[in-house]
Amino acid sequence: MISALVVHPTALIGNLIASVLSGEDDITVVGQRTTLDGALAELKEQECNMVLVAANLPEQGAMKLTEMLARIEPPVKVLVFGLPESKSAILQYVAAGAAGYVLQDVSVDNLLDNVRAIHGGEALVSPSIAAALMKQIAELARISHQAELDPAARETLTPREREVLELIGEGFTNQEIADKLFIEIGTVKNHVHNMLKKLDVTSRHEAAALLPFIED
Repeated sequence: MISALVVHPTALIGNLIASVLSGEDDITVVGQRTTLDGALAELKEQECNMVLVAANLPEQGAMKLTEMLARIEPPVKVLVFGLPESKSAILQYVAAGAAGYVLQDVSVDNLLDNVRAIHGGEALVSPSIAAALMKQIAELARISHQAELDPAARETLTPREREVLELIGEGFTNQEIADKLFIEIGTVKNHVHNMLKKLDVTSRHEAAALLPFIED
């Protein structure tokens, strides 16, 4: 039996998703919350084996929740829904421990198929994302040795540089990062340049691939 917690910042949308799930014989919804703190409080009170969390949860709440649940026992599988069709964003959630994802504007049937696949230990991914995952694994293997050899380099990142790196990992462009952080695009470019130099990598993609090795 699938027991799920739904987390969406808009209560109405969360309630609609919970209602759809509850209509299935093999799915029980244990709760519906609108914030990261609310979800964590619910998880302390209710047992579930899956959390459906909206990618647009404020303050990177979906990413934080995914990372937290990836480390607990017994495991709780995370399905991130409402993701943009961005390889970088999807790969970032997979690296954080998400069991699956659902893009924006998917059908109800697609959502249910993903829920059941994840519960069964499977993952529904497009061919392009599967290829990107293989590339990401190869990339991580190539740079992990470097990351282990020079941990001090990563520790020199400033809080702002780490923030920019996390946004790069989520697939944001320099202009989008500037708009989100209320800074000039030239400032973003400077942060990216300094960050690449400190991490000893040559591209934004390689820098984003190092995120799993960088501790908060």
